Amino acid sequence: MRVLTKSRFKLGLECPNKLYYTKKKEYADTKVSDTFLEALAEGGFQVEELARMHYPNGVLIEGNDWDYQLLWEQTQELLKQENVIIYEAAFLIDGLFIRTDVLVKHGGNIELIEVKAKSFTPDDEYLFIGKRGGMVSSWKPYLFDIAFQKYVIQFCFPQWNIQSYIMMADKSKKASINGLNQLFRISSKGENRTGILKKVSTIEETGNPVLGRKNVTQIVADIEANKYKYHDGLTFIKSINQFKTFYQKDEYANWKTSFSACKSCEFKSEDDELKSGFKECFNKQHNWTENDFTKPNIFDVYFFTKGNKLFEDGIYFKDKLTEDNVGLKVEAEKLTTSHRQWLQIEKEVNNDSTLYVDLEGLKDEMNKWVFPLHFIDFETSAVALPFNKGLKPYEQIAFQFSHHIYHENGKIEHANEYINNKAGVFPNFEFLRALKETLEKDNGTIFRYSNHENTILNAIYAQLPDSEEDDREELIKFIHSISHSKSDSAVKWKGNRDMVDLWDVEKRFYYNPLTKGSNSIKAILPASLSSSKFLQEKYSKPLNQINVSSKNFSENHVWLEIENDIVKSPYKMLPSLFDDWSEEQIENTLSEIEDIANGGAALTAYGKLQYTDMEQSEIDELTSALLKYCELDTLAMVMIYEHFKEITD
Repeated sequence: MRVLTKSRFKLGLECPNKLYYTKKKEYADTKVSDTFLEALAEGGFQVEELARMHYPNGVLIEGNDWDYQLLWEQTQELLKQENVIIYEAAFLIDGLFIRTDVLVKHGGNIELIEVKAKSFTPDDEYLFIGKRGGMVSSWKPYLFDIAFQKYVIQFCFPQWNIQSYIMMADKSKKASINGLNQLFRISSKGENRTGILKKVSTIEETGNPVLGRKNVTQIVADIEANKYKYHDGLTFIKSINQFKTFYQKDEYANWKTSFSACKSCEFKSEDDELKSGFKECFNKQHNWTENDFTKPNIFDVYFFTKGNKLFEDGIYFKDKLTEDNVGLKVEAEKLTTSHRQWLQIEKEVNNDSTLYVDLEGLKDEMNKWVFPLHFIDFETSAVALPFNKGLKPYEQIAFQFSHHIYHENGKIEHANEYINNKAGVFPNFEFLRALKETLEKDNGTIFRYSNHENTILNAIYAQLPDSEEDDREELIKFIHSISHSKSDSAVKWKGNRDMVDLWDVEKRFYYNPLTKGSNSIKAILPASLSSSKFLQEKYSKPLNQINVSSKNFSENHVWLEIENDIVKSPYKMLPSLFDDWSEEQIENTLSEIEDIANGGAALTAYGKLQYTDMEQSEIDELTSALLKYCELDTLAMVMIYEHFKEITD
C-alpha cells in the first residue's frame, strides 16, 4: 500500500521530486533514515517517554509498523471509548496515513500532542512566527507536519474539535532530581518498539517538570487557510493531494529545480554503482549532458548567498560568473567572503591549483604567537534531559578533549586527553579541571578550530556559579584567562591567553583550491597534505622517526597514504564509530538536530555510551575510536600550522 505518510509529506515539502527517488535501492541516498541513530544523538526517545508520563494510563499501539490497516483498526477500537489517551494512534484515509505521539480524547474534544526533541523558552513570543509576521524557517517543517496530522485526523472525524500542541523541553526549567537522563534507557529488552527501559512508573518520580507545551492551534488554522505557504503557488490542500498522487503513481513530479534545495540534495551521488536523482533532475529539466556534470557548477561556491538569484537567472556554471555578479570586494588586511568566492571560481575555471596566501598578513599574525603552541579540540553534546539537579534541558555537555603541543624545537607532543564514557556522570567540571591542569603549565598560545570551544567555555562558565564545586572561583578565573565573553553575556571579558581561532586565520590569509571552498578541518587537512612537500616528506615516515608522540596510535603509524596519486584523507583511516553507517551519512542524517553543528558521529557515540546497555568490551572499543578521532583533530591543527610555517619561512 503506497500511502502518503508524515515523513513522506515532509520530504515532499523539501522537494516533491524526492518522493520519486526515496527508498529506491537503485538511487544513492546520503541520509540514512534510522530512528535508533537519531534517538541516540538527540535523546528524543527520552523526551517522548517523559512526555507520555504527563498523560498517564494511555494505551500504546505498537508492532506491525507497516500494516497501516491493522493499526488504524486498533485505533478505531480504542476511540469508541468516550475518554481515552493513545500513544502512537494511527489514522488512515484516502491514501493518507499518520501516527500521533500523544492523542487525548474527551468526548469530541481532542488534544493532538506532537513531542519534539527541541527546546523553547516560554516567554519567547516570536518562537514560531517572527516579528514581521513570517513563519520562522527552522520551525516550518514541524508546523506543517502538525498541520498535516490535524488534516488527516479531521478528515477521519469531521465532527471533532481538535487542539494542536508541541511538547518539548522548557529551557527555563531546572531538574529537581539527579540522574533524570538515566531514567529512560535503550535496551534490546525494551518494553516497546523503540526498546525503552523505564526506571520510573509515575511522573512524580521525575521531579519538577522540565517539559512544556505550546498551543499551535491557530498557526495550524493559518496554514490550512494558506496564510503561510511552504512553496509559492502551492496551497496546503493542493500540496497534500499532489504529493499523494505523485507517490501513489510513482510519478516524477518535475518540480522546478532551485539553488538551495538542489545544493543540499541527498540524492546527489558520486557512486558509480547507483543512480543519481540530482543528475536525472538536471538532465530532464535542463538537458544537462554527462559533460555538463563534470563542469564546475555554482553549488559548492563558499557561503554563496547570491546563488539563488543567479540560479533563477539561468547561471549554473562557474565560467558564467563575473566579478560583478559575485559582488567582489577586496580588502587589504584580510580575505573577504566575496574575494574567497572569486578565488574559488577563478581557480577552478582556469584549472589552477596553486595556493593563494596573503604572506605579509599571515606572517604578521604568526609573529604574535608564543611558544610552546597548544592545540585543543572539544567533543560535546547537548542532552535533552539534564544529568543533575539544578541543570536545565539542552545544557552543553563537554565530554572529551585532545591537546597537542608544538614545541619551539619542532617536537610534537600529544600532551593530554580527557574522555568521560561513564553513563550518568555530568562531566563538565572534571573536564574543565583536566583542561586547566594541562594548559596552565606555561603561557604559550592556545589554538582552537572555529568558535565552538569558546562557546562551550562560556556555557560551562554559566553553569559554575550555581554549582557546589569548591574550586568554582578558580575555574571561572581559568575560563576568563583563555576565552572571551559572548556578545550577549552580562559579564564582559577577554582573556590574556584568549584562544586563537586557526579557522579564522585560515579564512583571512589562505585559500587552497583543493578544498573546493570548504573551511572544514576535514577539507583543509587533506588539501594541506596534498599541497605541502614538507608535510608529505615528514608524514610519510612512522611517528617514532619524526618526533611526534601519540596516546592512541602505535609508534610505527604512518599518516600519509597516497592512492592513485591522490593523498588519502587521514580521517578516512580512522576506525568507524558505527558499523552500519559512514561518518558522512551520520552527519547528513543529523544535520537538522538542535545544536549539532558538526561532530555528529562523536555525539551519537556519546549517546550510545550514555543510554544503551553495552558490554565492557564494546564500551572500550567505542572509547578507543573516540580518542583516535579527537587526537586526529588536534594533530590536523598542528599539521596546518606546520604548513603555514613552511609557507612563511
